[in-house]
Amino acid sequence: MATTSASPPQIRSTKRHEKHRDNAQQQHSGNPEMKVEIKAATARGSKKARLRSLQKEREEADRLESLLFGNLEDSAAALFGEELEDEFPLSVTTSVAGAFIGEDELGCQLKALPSEKPGDEWRKPVWEDEEEAKATVKLSNTNRLRKLLKEGEGDTVSGVDYVARLRALHAKLNPGISWGTLPSKIRKRRHRDSDEEGDSGASSELEDEANEALLRNCDVIVKNKARLPQGLIEISRMRDANINEPSNAVVQSVEFHTNAQILLTAGFDKKLRFFQIDGKRNSKVQSIFLEDFPIRKASFVPDGSRVIATARRNFYYAYDMHGGGVEKIGPLVGREEKSLESFGISQDSKLIAFLGNEGYILLTSVRTKQLVGTLKMNGSVRALSFAANGNELVSSGGDGEVYHWDLRTRRCIHKEKDEGCIKSTALSVSPNSRLFATGSESGVVNVYARESFLGGSTRPAKVFLNLVTTIDNLKFNGDSQILAMASRMKKNALRLVHIPSSTVFYNWPTPKTPLQYVHSLDFSPGGGFLAVGNASGKVLLFRLRHYEQA
Repeated sequence: MATTSASPPQIRSTKRHEKHRDNAQQQHSGNPEMKVEIKAATARGSKKARLRSLQKEREEADRLESLLFGNLEDSAAALFGEELEDEFPLSVTTSVAGAFIGEDELGCQLKALPSEKPGDEWRKPVWEDEEEAKATVKLSNTNRLRKLLKEGEGDTVSGVDYVARLRALHAKLNPGISWGTLPSKIRKRRHRDSDEEGDSGASSELEDEANEALLRNCDVIVKNKARLPQGLIEISRMRDANINEPSNAVVQSVEFHTNAQILLTAGFDKKLRFFQIDGKRNSKVQSIFLEDFPIRKASFVPDGSRVIATARRNFYYAYDMHGGGVEKIGPLVGREEKSLESFGISQDSKLIAFLGNEGYILLTSVRTKQLVGTLKMNGSVRALSFAANGNELVSSGGDGEVYHWDLRTRRCIHKEKDEGCIKSTALSVSPNSRLFATGSESGVVNVYARESFLGGSTRPAKVFLNLVTTIDNLKFNGDSQILAMASRMKKNALRLVHIPSSTVFYNWPTPKTPLQYVHSLDFSPGGGFLAVGNASGKVLLFRLRHYEQA
């Protein structure tokens, strides 16, 4: 006997849905317009889904940015406030990795606290260290932390305040740049402006604002292009200048020709070498061997026509750059000096001043090669440098006094004690003759303003104590914005001074810069290259990126 049972309700419902679907497909299959509507609806749905997906990805990116980068700029504004605005006026530009920034960019990043901006959100950090609030830091115990001290406040701060000051100092030394602004901040600013002023006019006004800022910053860049930023110098090492023929002894002299393409090197291996400097190949041009003449100093005559080479001898050599001939000159008539190793050449290429015995300065003519006059100091003469386009001479010596000579009358026009100096060892006058620098056996370098010094002010404009051994080399660059000071008594004893701010560049040289024992140095006429000769026979070449021309 067969038994029957009723179909379950779910099965019956499923069959009805399938039947209706088949009927609908049969009806729509003959209607092309209905097919188009179905496809359009499907496309709209997929587009909305993509937009929702992109919005979720954007929100997730913003969230990750806030977690990773935080708000350094607001911390800086909280601590420094108006100090940052004072340090970055509108007429001053700051260089970071080759980019110039005006006040507008800095102001939008470092001006006010987030609490003063009602439209912005203050994001809390994801994690906070509870021990920071309990810890205390004494800033005066460590030299590098003293820059965090504030006037009128103690030297002990809490851990939270210490972290905030470090963040603020980092933001101050590394200000933001327009092209590095996070996309989320740009989008939020546009969204806020559009809410306040309407979607129609916000985008056009933003574009106008950006164009005006660009034009304004370009104008600032052009006006301040020659100004060298302080603190951090953009410098990179190039291929060694004498890599094609290194010296076999100490490099006693390096000097650039006035055309900035030829570099002269000389040393105890008795050779004058000339290299064509481009920073890449630095090909050798010529070398000249001077028999039994270990060169102590070699220098171009400023007009570029000759090279003067001296040694611990009572004569010297002159090499003709045009004719290629070498001429032996001396001994000087009427003088008993056994060594003419130290000298200087006037800017007008007329005179050579040799350091003689017993405080005498011997003046010889470049053209006639004869002794034309002498100057006498009270003590021994140790260093000299020409000034005022060759019309004046500045000298210093063992008695620690600085002499100014008028070469037209051959008279001493001023004599004054070099502050804190017992024995002077180096002296250099800036190319514009406004400044001169003196170095001593104790490693102290004094920088004076010439007009003030001649007017009776004996106090130096700035004293540098960065080196602790005898100063052997002082050299200003072409625009008098950099002073290089070096000592051959200690490894890597070379520092670069930013003259306008009277500060030393802190980022160079680094502990890994292979300067070794520096015996000579020179800047190229355009300031783009710095050549450093050391005791290993190498001439290191560095590129100063601030200067476009070599």
